[in-house]
Amino acid sequence: MKKFQCDIVTLPAYRAMGMKWNGPYSDVSQLKEVIHTMEHRVEELKGVINPNIQLGLSYHTRNDGFEHYSVFEVKRTQPLLEGMVEIDVPEMTYFVTTHQKGENIGQTYEQIKQWLAESEYTPFQDSSRQFYDPLPIKHERYPKDRDLLDPHFEILIPVTTK
Repeated sequence: MKKFQCDIVTLPAYRAMGMKWNGPYSDVSQLKEVIHTMEHRVEELKGVINPNIQLGLSYHTRNDGFEHYSVFEVKRTQPLLEGMVEIDVPEMTYFVTTHQKGENIGQTYEQIKQWLAESEYTPFQDSSRQFYDPLPIKHERYPKDRDLLDPHFEILIPVTTK
């Protein structure tokens, strides 16, 4: 297994707006449509902070799938638009790494799990919810110029010390 670069960083709270998908793994093709739709709807967000970085916030709160927010960070003044949801992400400490183009996404996540298991960190668990994945919360930052068939993107896993 190759060595990969990672950092532990604390990021401030932020507000994001976009579209929510909640479904089983068997319907994940619908999620791709939601992400694609949101990619174009960003133009409607007058208070968008960085239109070139689309966020994918996944919460594994179902035993057969997950809920996903395809969003962009927005200013507090941005009104909620029709057909969209907003999510407030609290300040958190994250394990951060980059999934490189040409690599296997599943393998990248396996490396993250192994790194965390051997580190002083453990994935953050929101005690008010039940989670069904060893990495219960996954935040991803997709650059606008990514190759949709072989993407590169940043992975952020909320963590806490063991």
